[in-house]
Amino acid sequence: MEWIYILLMALASSLMVIIYLVTKLYKVSEQLSIIEDSLVDIKKGNWNRRVLVNENDITKTICYSINDIAMKSQTQLIQLKQSEQAYKRLMTSLSHDVRTPLTSLVGYLEAVQKKFVTGKEKEEYLEIALNKAHHLKGFVEVLFDWVKLDAKEQVFKLEEQDINEFTRDILVNWIPTFEEEHFEYKIDISDKECFIRLDPNAYIRIVNNLIQNVIAHSEGTRIDLQISENEQNVMVQVSDNGKGISPNDLPHIFDRLYQSDESRSTNGNGLGLAIARELVHLHKGTIHAQNSLYGGTAFIVKLPKVL
Repeated sequence: MEWIYILLMALASSLMVIIYLVTKLYKVSEQLSIIEDSLVDIKKGNWNRRVLVNENDITKTICYSINDIAMKSQTQLIQLKQSEQAYKRLMTSLSHDVRTPLTSLVGYLEAVQKKFVTGKEKEEYLEIALNKAHHLKGFVEVLFDWVKLDAKEQVFKLEEQDINEFTRDILVNWIPTFEEEHFEYKIDISDKECFIRLDPNAYIRIVNNLIQNVIAHSEGTRIDLQISENEQNVMVQVSDNGKGISPNDLPHIFDRLYQSDESRSTNGNGLGLAIARELVHLHKGTIHAQNSLYGGTAFIVKLPKVL
């Protein structure tokens, strides 16, 4: 009788194991069915679809991976759509920014060619045409810089430079422009050497873009450039006494193609500050803008020192 009892116990145990395994297999089958439905839905383009899973489910690792892939793909898709929209805006902006001065340039040159103007007026027309040609040249250069930055095709070579001396050399070339545009200027740069790692051409572009932004958009009469430092960083500040930037615009002024309609003039292509930010980031630095309590705006670039 004892062996019968043992046999019954063994059969009962086996039956329980079989029931357990069948239950598990059934649950796994349900989960696989849910996974299959989710993959089909995701394949159709529904990147919002997620696979619901419990912590104790056998397939949880697979489900987590699928959800992670779907989430990353959704993020990439959103970024791609945003990029496409940005490029559409870029093309629209470019067509306007190029067509308008180009049409005007052609008009002035045709007037000269067809001898509608002569003498002193002809010389004035040629001077205007030359200025417009230079404007188009500058616009194309800015656009070319942005395209190379955006495509990660531009090669940068960081080298140790005395930022104080290097910045003074850059500003010397701006003094005639300050005087021509009737801008008072103050330069506060120490004679003490201060070395950082920078790409010379990129740093020149950063400073030039910030200064050009002040001259073109601030509606001010004064520009100040100051360089200060602490133990780890160098701060380059370009400030003006203009009308400032509205709080609504301030968070977006470094965005590509962003042009404020309220606080500053909309002349320009909306790429100068975006290029400056990209170049600052390539130097492992930061850039931000803030309105002064006394009027005007300050742009502060923070760059790491050579330690």
